[in-house]
Amino acid sequence: MYEAFYKLSGKPFQLNPDPSFYFASRGHKRAMSYLEYGLHQGEGFIVITGEIGAGKTTLVRNLLRRVEQHNMVAAQLVSTQLDADDTLRLIAAAFGLKHEDQSKAVLLKRLEDFLLGVNRQGRRALLVVDEAQNLTPRAVEELRMLSNFQTSEKSLLQSFLLGQPEFRYTLQGEGMQQLRQRIIASYHLGPMDAPETRAYIEHRMKTVGWQGDPEFSENCFGPVFSYTGGIPRRINTLCDRVLLFCYLEDRHRVDAETVQAVITDLKGEMPTLAANETGAQRGGSRKGAAGDDRALDQLDRRVSKMERSIVNILKMSRELLNLAQERHQDKREGS
Repeated sequence: MYEAFYKLSGKPFQLNPDPSFYFASRGHKRAMSYLEYGLHQGEGFIVITGEIGAGKTTLVRNLLRRVEQHNMVAAQLVSTQLDADDTLRLIAAAFGLKHEDQSKAVLLKRLEDFLLGVNRQGRRALLVVDEAQNLTPRAVEELRMLSNFQTSEKSLLQSFLLGQPEFRYTLQGEGMQQLRQRIIASYHLGPMDAPETRAYIEHRMKTVGWQGDPEFSENCFGPVFSYTGGIPRRINTLCDRVLLFCYLEDRHRVDAETVQAVITDLKGEMPTLAANETGAQRGGSRKGAAGDDRALDQLDRRVSKMERSIVNILKMSRELLNLAQERHQDKREGS
């Protein structure tokens, strides 16, 4: 909706992880270095953790976009609370293998044969597991067992594990020693600082052809950072709403008062945000932040739905207006 108003080529603050919007903050650069190191090693596990919305998925998608696809067979698995056998089925499905109604033994044999075939082709297999904090200990153990597939020279499968901070506690649990020994690199992706938050906003705007409209005042970035804590997904949600607000108000300048007005609206629409912030001040920062992100995601979906509805209404209004003008013209010509 506001894209056309500001002459932008697309939506700058979408929530969907898009590698074309990748922003190399200091933390993301360092995390990318660990991922590239892992790819160079070609074995073991790389673990990247970070808060909800920190940009872990975008990071990996940007890496995979840069990888020569003809030398890499990559599969991505977004984990939920699954048992070990279901995890194997999802991995087989991610690599395009038959998996329905297959026993564990058959699944393992099929995966091993597939990985051997990939190796014979001179290619490498990579498994990216997102939301790894949802894996049960048994499912994590199955991932470790898959790392046992190897030739006399090298491992047949490498895995990247992306998860929220609590995944680190899972890795420190009993029975995880063998997997910990196979982790060749690990990094925690933290939030951006205030200057990076500003650079991130400007980067995403420039990616969609921003030419200075709307203008962002010097004082507007501070409230954004204070409210979002430098978490990319929260920045996206807030800034998307700010641009919508400015569009509806026919504004071409974003200042601190505008940002604060949107923040006030957000808190008024979702009382849980204020409650979560209070909880964070009392020591429940992680739980409160997670609640904020879920609430903000829900709001973004509602706003997107509202935008689509308004666009449809405008489209229908234009069609009705055109139809009325055509009928009026026909009457004039008929008379």
